[in-house]
Parts: sequence; C-alpha cells; structure tokens
Amino acid sequence: MKKTIVAPGLLAAKASDLGSAIARVEQAGAQYLHIDVMDGHFAPNFSFGPNIVEGLRDVSKMYFDVHLIIDNPERFTPMFIKAGADCITVHVEAQGNIEEVRKICRESGKGFGLSVNPNTPVEDFEHLYSDCDLLLIMSIEPGYGGQKFFPASLDKIAKAKEIRERLGASYLISVDGGVTLENAAQCVAAGADALVAGGAVFNAKDPEAVISEIMSM
Repeated sequence: MKKTIVAPGLLAAKASDLGSAIARVEQAGAQYLHIDVMDGHFAPNFSFGPNIVEGLRDVSKMYFDVHLIIDNPERFTPMFIKAGADCITVHVEAQGNIEEVRKICRESGKGFGLSVNPNTPVEDFEHLYSDCDLLLIMSIEPGYGGQKFFPASLDKIAKAKEIRERLGASYLISVDGGVTLENAAQCVAAGADALVAGGAVFNAKDPEAVISEIMSM
C-alpha cells in the first residue's frame, strides 16, 4: 500500500529553532520538507533565502521541495539548486520564464514542480503538466500560514488526478495550505499523493503521531 507523503511546511516552524525543528519531524518520519520562498511581490510576504536552504541542507537528508512563490523564478532557481534544493516548484501565474526553470532543473538533475493558486482553474495550464514531477494545489492564498483550508480544493485535486490519467503523466499531486488531520483524508481520497502540513506537524505535541496518521491515509 502506497504511503501518503508528508511534507512539513517550514514556514510554520519557529525561526529560532529551525535546525532542531526539522530534525524532530525528520526523525518522526517526514520524507519531504516544503520550503516556501516569498518575494513580497507575487506573494505579500517575505521568507527564506538560499542561505537558509544551504544551512538546513547540512543537517537534513529530507527531500527539499523549494516552493518559489515569486516572480521571475528563473533568476533565482540556480541559487536554490546550488544551496541544496531537490525540487523547484514555481507558480503558473507568476511573471517570468517557466520553461527556463524547467530547463535548469532538468540540466541539474533536479525535480521540477508547478503550483496553481486557488482561483486558477487547474485545467487552464494542463499543457505544462506532462513534463513536471509535482503539481502543487494551493488550498489557501499563498503568503501567510494559519489560513483555513478551501473546500473547493478537493475538486481541483480530483481534476488534477483526471488530467494526469488522461495525459499519461506521472507527477505527484501535492496539497498546500490549511491541511489538518480532519481534512487530510479527504485530500487523499480526492487523489493527493503528498500533503504539505505546517502547523499541523510543527505545532503538534506529538509530531510523530500526526505524521504517522497522515502517512497511513
């Protein structure tokens, strides 16, 4: 039986405790680390730079999915790959050259992901999906943690699965935003392979129990 991938969202971890925080979730069984990068323009907030990714790379063997919530991601993709990213995920709505990001990732032997915002119909960009490794369905508006999950995201997850089957593609379907134990099972039932769980994991009294429960869904 395939296990659901758990990708704790670093944005929910305490900034003063990043190293030990990711060590705890890695020891608890998390396979991926989801790292949000924001530029204060495409998303109304700022977050981690390549130096943070480089520092965390030294202390973790998790798969680093670096989610560039920025415009012109092609300018910064090489920096994050050099810092230790395993996958670069960019937004279909962002200004810039998505094809160049894909090319850089492929030439570097790294994963390439695409992210779709809540108000963007997932089918509008299906011409880009055949050659991506991960399709990230945003279930909140990007920019801030702590928002509640948008229920309409479940239909988008199911649509992403239908598109994958129709295209004969193999991308993972990931869900980011407001994921809790209460809605995680619904996401998996709709077709999600991976769940970005920030506060649900980093703020849990028992992260291992949360991760274990999600993985078993």
